[in-house]
Amino acid sequence: MMLPLENIKILDLTRVLAGPYCTMTLADLGAEVIKIEMPGQGDDSRAFGPYIENESAYFMSLNRNKESITLNLKKDKAKEILKQLVEKVDVIVENFKPGTMEKLGLGYDVLREINPKIIYAASSGFGHYGPYSERPAYDGVVQAMGGIMSITGQKDGEPTRVGPSVGDIFAGLFTSIGILAAINRRNIDGKGAKIDVSMLDCQVAILENALARYFVTGESPKPEGNRHASIVPFEPFETSDGKIMIAAGNDNLWLKLCKAVEKIDLAMDERFMTNPLRNKNYVDLRPLLAIEIKKKTTDEWQRIFIDSGVPSGPINNMEMVVKDEQVIARNMIQEILHPVAGLIHLPGIPIKISDCDDNIRFSAPTLGQHTDAILSRYLGYTNDEIEKLRLEDIL
Repeated sequence: MMLPLENIKILDLTRVLAGPYCTMTLADLGAEVIKIEMPGQGDDSRAFGPYIENESAYFMSLNRNKESITLNLKKDKAKEILKQLVEKVDVIVENFKPGTMEKLGLGYDVLREINPKIIYAASSGFGHYGPYSERPAYDGVVQAMGGIMSITGQKDGEPTRVGPSVGDIFAGLFTSIGILAAINRRNIDGKGAKIDVSMLDCQVAILENALARYFVTGESPKPEGNRHASIVPFEPFETSDGKIMIAAGNDNLWLKLCKAVEKIDLAMDERFMTNPLRNKNYVDLRPLLAIEIKKKTTDEWQRIFIDSGVPSGPINNMEMVVKDEQVIARNMIQEILHPVAGLIHLPGIPIKISDCDDNIRFSAPTLGQHTDAILSRYLGYTNDEIEKLRLEDIL
């Protein structure tokens, strides 16, 4: 049973989130990912809690299915080893501040001379050109600058950062897409490529209807709380014992919702017959619907809406998510054995491909766990030679 990227070899110089998320996605699809880390320190996120037996759960959640080798790239011999590895692989991924690899003498122009087919993927805060290029950035910075915070939060409230680090995660996903596209093109013309992904660019790219509304109206959209800015009803409503999310995304679903709550008169009301009208008359509609939803429990409405074909769902916390029968059925919470932390739980692989196993193959590595094996397998180093490199502070 071959995984789609089993023939692809990747050098991973990334750390923290955006880059590791990219390479984890590719590793999940079968790529052989060699994570290069600084001796004695490793990826910055190894120092992020919470911890299990002194191993970072944060790091383990982002670096499964990878091997770890330590290389002190401040040393010339370590740079030589990296260049030797570049000859053997398909892709190199980094998320340093622009210019860092060039200062090390390991920029794209150098590495493509060594391997003309290399795909060099760089993810950074603002990209490799433009007036902000050399600025440092983290997720919160690009969420703020990219506009997503300005449309997130309660109505008339403060701009709010999205909970998960979407500034990093989308950069990781777009970088992985770029790598796959470059691999496909290389299969056609035999040429490598440089991929330059900016976290800020990615935030702008996902603004969808917020940008559309701005260009149509000339006004910057503001936070709407949990309601959708263009679709009504599309938000949580209070039940008798909690809340339920309802998403009537078109006029047919609106009719089904009215039948389900036994208020067909709402569907026939001229103020609410189409989505543009429901948007226009939102302040009249919402309290009328809210009164009905308050009459039953969340579970009761869930059963009614499922039977009626109305999209809805409870607002789950983490405990509820990991116990959800659909999440479990899709293998989206997996147990895996880590050599130090023991049995740990990780989110599963969301891309399901026919005839492919979607189980996590192995846990995140301990620092330098595979150094000896990789140097021997790829470059033919002996045990004595590897030990000498350690004594010279290269590994």
